[in-house]
Amino acid sequence: MDIWPCICELPITQEWDESPSQLVFPLATSKPSRHSSSSTQSIQLIANRVSGSDSDGSLTFSVCLSGFEAADAEEIIWVSDACPLSSSQPFLPLILQLIQEIVSRSPTAHGSTCPHSELLNIMPDPVSWILDSHSPESFSGFFNFIFLTHLFWLCVFDAPSAVGSFYFHSLLAPNIQVFASKHALVLRTFFISVGVDVELRFMRTLGYILAKWLILKEVGVGLQSLTPSSSHNLGFSYAKESHGLWVLKGYAPVWGMTSTRFDGEQSRPKIVEAKESVLRYALAHQQLEAVVQLEYTVRFTDGFILVNARVDNVRVHVAKLGFNENGDDYYAGEKHFPSRIRLWVGPETGSSYVSGLSLGRSTDNMEREMETQRILKGSFGKLKVPKVKAMARTTTRTRMKNWRWDQDAEGNAALFDAVLCDNTTGTEVATWKPSGGGGGRPENRFRKRYAGANRSFTKSGGLVFGGDECGGVGWRLGKEMEGSVLKWRVGCQIWLSYWPNEVSSSYFETRCVEWCDEVDLPLISGN
Repeated sequence: MDIWPCICELPITQEWDESPSQLVFPLATSKPSRHSSSSTQSIQLIANRVSGSDSDGSLTFSVCLSGFEAADAEEIIWVSDACPLSSSQPFLPLILQLIQEIVSRSPTAHGSTCPHSELLNIMPDPVSWILDSHSPESFSGFFNFIFLTHLFWLCVFDAPSAVGSFYFHSLLAPNIQVFASKHALVLRTFFISVGVDVELRFMRTLGYILAKWLILKEVGVGLQSLTPSSSHNLGFSYAKESHGLWVLKGYAPVWGMTSTRFDGEQSRPKIVEAKESVLRYALAHQQLEAVVQLEYTVRFTDGFILVNARVDNVRVHVAKLGFNENGDDYYAGEKHFPSRIRLWVGPETGSSYVSGLSLGRSTDNMEREMETQRILKGSFGKLKVPKVKAMARTTTRTRMKNWRWDQDAEGNAALFDAVLCDNTTGTEVATWKPSGGGGGRPENRFRKRYAGANRSFTKSGGLVFGGDECGGVGWRLGKEMEGSVLKWRVGCQIWLSYWPNEVSSSYFETRCVEWCDEVDLPLISGN
């Protein structure tokens, strides 16, 4: 599906000689089999030319369904605003309308919606600049992304179930890689231009679509043969440099993350109980949203350039995607939680201009406080009753934390590793395995983990680390690099685990995702 180049050619197409006229773009068509009596089903995009007061008139676009309700029946389910052909950007109204309707219908996390978020309007200037600064070839992938996302609301929410099934099989399945937009530079530029509020709504819509997609793919409804076997590259991440910060953002549907679950009975088919199936369905409607901010400084000396970096903020949130605003969901308190975070930052691989790397945090040694008290026991003379009694008592106090932070190096890249541990047993949560080959249950101390004064997470299930937790690093570069703009790599791995929180279940798992990107390091004196 690549319709943007065709749309761009509409004003000069020869078929527009008659007025009014229309052109049809078939998006997906399902031809009936030889032994089937059903009619051909299709989804079409129709461009209609409307005569106006000016010489060129305008265009409107509509989405039409054919062959679903009755044979050869057509139904228009959406019509766009008018696109004036005399404008320098005639299709800007179409793009703005698609984006606005996606944003206005986006699901949000339970209990985190601002009352004023419904008033969010898309400004035309950022979108106009993106449209003007990219060629049709590079802009095409972005348009496919927003158009396919918009079609989800039309076909799955606003149409009969047969249309929704047709959308997943005939539209989403062949074009699923549109959502694997790791290298979509236009989408990255779009998010930076329109701001984080639009970005969050866009990505939660994407997460909701992918959650439905991954559920259908897992239960097996004919989607496996149409898609790649791996769905772990679905989602989006990007990095940028801004005002002394390196920022890495990532979004991933939880069900699309790599599973590291240990199962001692992997060789035998596992029977999933109905209660566990409902729990897994609820857990599948979740999305990992992470922000990593690294603060960097550059100092010029007589003999070298010193680049320092420290972790400014790490924010990890697991959003529950859905439309249940009443909060009566039995599984509302069940969600994955961060159990390990691994960050790395450093020069590009193979660079020779770094002469030294200095880590700013020692390997953690637990502090122990010993308290000893001795009392003598004895008697004086020939007295049978002792006049002095004594006993020995020793008290050991150990300061324990739920999260253990380590620093390490891999070449010239600095590594920050945070691991969630059970401070009673010392077990790392991300690698926890049940005893007896799969028959154990998680520790009870991680139940009710979003309540109480000693909880390891926020009440909404997220996690925030400030710069005081992690320490800093520094690199020394040769003086000859002054005036250049280098590429620095930033990446992270995040593990999410699930243990039962409020429900009684033996289900547990851990999943992992990895993101990596490049950011600019300007070595310009005076910046």
